[in-house]
Amino acid sequence: MALREWPCELIVAADRTLIETRARQLNVAVRINDYDPLATNVHVAGTLTLLPITARRVITPGQLDTANASYVLAMLDRAADGCMQGEFDAMVTAPVQKSVINDAGVPFSGHTEYLAERTGGNRPVMMLVAGELRVALATTHLPLNEVSAAITRESLSETLRIVDHDLRTRFGFDEPRILVCGLNPHAGEAGHLGREEIDTLSPVIRDLNNQGLRLTGPAPADTAFTPRMLEQADAVLAMFHDQGLPVLKYAGFGNAVNVTLGLPIIRTSVDHGTALDLAGTGKAESGSLMAAIELALGLAGKSG
Repeated sequence: MALREWPCELIVAADRTLIETRARQLNVAVRINDYDPLATNVHVAGTLTLLPITARRVITPGQLDTANASYVLAMLDRAADGCMQGEFDAMVTAPVQKSVINDAGVPFSGHTEYLAERTGGNRPVMMLVAGELRVALATTHLPLNEVSAAITRESLSETLRIVDHDLRTRFGFDEPRILVCGLNPHAGEAGHLGREEIDTLSPVIRDLNNQGLRLTGPAPADTAFTPRMLEQADAVLAMFHDQGLPVLKYAGFGNAVNVTLGLPIIRTSVDHGTALDLAGTGKAESGSLMAAIELALGLAGKSG
């Protein structure tokens, strides 16, 4: 990231000692500049603008430390608050280790839910983007046995409205076409494999179509991602995390981007986890981070 040029100012929230130490260890020549909120500069290759957030304890690559959970959250809070106040145009996040934050006594199910609470987003919607493939989720980080109860007419309707709204306002679609997956195998097989499609999904799709949205479904998830179906959709709404994301990650892992819809700020992220075994080695792939920055720039109107 620091070694290439960008058509904007990139500001990294991090511990100064950590950044300087890793740069030396990896033999990366980078000049670290202090963040000045009154200055606006285009990023120059070989530099890094640092917004210092001090870690609570010295960080060892690949080793989890509950003492630094508050440091991780402090970085998220500062970036989110800056976006809310108009100081920053967008927020790009690296992966976090959810378990260590929970082990520190802070309930944390993921960036998506945490940032929604921080920014006042009523219903955050996770969407991953890989090229022209966009997959949003009706539910996010839930155990599978809680998914059905979490999908109500009200929640599904609100989620679809948010996806439609953000596809229009942020992605530039005049009339976005959204393909809605069924929850059950074969989309319930006319009620023989579950009634969620009959009782919840179909009525919502019908009502929203009558209000001007362009929705198709509920479609069996095992055929929703075939080329013929995708040609007729600008985005797919999957009902749960592992229904839609395996397909997306197979199609674009390492270059896909996680976008949070329904927030008053722009937030993108990488499509992968923390890869603790690669921490500090310099071997981690940076493709998804580059793609997340590029998409954030596009959504903020700062690219080119």
